Amino acid sequence: MAARIIDGRKIASDIRAEVRAKVAELKEEGVVPKLCVILVGDDPASVLYARSKERACRKSGIEYELFTFPGDAQESEVIGKLKQLSEDPSCHGIMVELPLPKHMDKQRVMMAIDPPKDVDGINPVNRGMMFTQKAGLFPVTPQSCIEILRRDGISLEGKNVCLIGRGDTVGKPLIFLLLNENATVTVCHTRTRDLAFHTKKADVVIAAAGKAGLVTKDMVSPGVIVVDAGINQVDGKTVGDVDFEGVSEVAAAITPVPGGVGSLTTALLQNNLLKAIELQRARA
Repeated sequence: MAARIIDGRKIASDIRAEVRAKVAELKEEGVVPKLCVILVGDDPASVLYARSKERACRKSGIEYELFTFPGDAQESEVIGKLKQLSEDPSCHGIMVELPLPKHMDKQRVMMAIDPPKDVDGINPVNRGMMFTQKAGLFPVTPQSCIEILRRDGISLEGKNVCLIGRGDTVGKPLIFLLLNENATVTVCHTRTRDLAFHTKKADVVIAAAGKAGLVTKDMVSPGVIVVDAGINQVDGKTVGDVDFEGVSEVAAAITPVPGGVGSLTTALLQNNLLKAIELQRARA
């Protein structure tokens, strides 16, 4: 029996509708949500992401401002702008497009963002909030993995989850978000021996390793839930870490690539902006 495909685009559409409604409420209160983005250099992918965020924000009624710096800009210039935006009450959310030029220290740059405005959830303060289950702003791709299941009616409580990937962007934050959902988590990675031994025992497999076709049909048990958070380019096509066609013959439900986890990220970034406003109000 073929797996049920979890429609990330539909879920993202629902989240965007909720965001638009909340933005309208805030505007009636005299608050115009604003996202400020820093772009250093002219990396084509970063430029594309920055512009796509702008279009998405405009559609939701969110103000958007992009600040660009040349690739050879001094780190102190970027940090100065981040501190300025952190103190600007009209700016509610700040994010820096990555990667930064090699001469800049990512950690120092990210620490210059005021934690309640760090909509990307990168500042160490927000990472700490995630670990302790406190209110904070968390990275959107790990959030997407949780939210796509929650919105589909799949509970993680008590489930055995095999997470493949331990990267700073997705894997490591996701460990703690899964634990916060009361899941039992097994973390696998490039040094794991006999990956299939772990994936076959899982109720839920989340692939976030960045390796196309890593998870195959023979590595999962019937009825498993599969979340594919991988993004890879193969022969000009975007594919995930899971052999979608093969695993779909065994799984109960599966997220596609594209059209799955990645569909939620921009909508959840906007949702983080609304959470940021709440955090800033609570601090005032």
